[in-house]
Amino acid sequence: MADEFPDVPGGPHLRTIAMPRDTNAGGSIFGGWTLSQMDLAGGTFAAEHAHGRVATVAIEAMRFLRPVSVGDEVSCYCSVVKAGDTSVAVKVETWARGRGHGKDPQKVTEGVFTFVALDEGGQPRTLTVGDPG
Repeated sequence: MADEFPDVPGGPHLRTIAMPRDTNAGGSIFGGWTLSQMDLAGGTFAAEHAHGRVATVAIEAMRFLRPVSVGDEVSCYCSVVKAGDTSVAVKVETWARGRGHGKDPQKVTEGVFTFVALDEGGQPRTLTVGDPG
């Protein structure tokens, strides 16, 4: 039975193809490459919710479930876990389909990324009233 993509309004927040330059010595995609894709997706998503610049301050509950293969279509889906005064925690699920996974999508990685909202000087700022989450 195939996994099913998360039901996220608007679809994935990032979609890319895993390329040969991103492989480790064993031929799988580096975990660090996957992590960076998740950080890009989560940061963009958090910036929308914060109505401005954000920075990653923590990564929790990171799990690598399956390897990613060259040529796989990799998609990151984001959802708000918690919003505080200056920060937002975002769950990022990474799914792959393609060469290494057949046509059925499979969740390959998941984690919770915490982002802090920043002002123009790079200092933490209060999230705008009415932010989603």
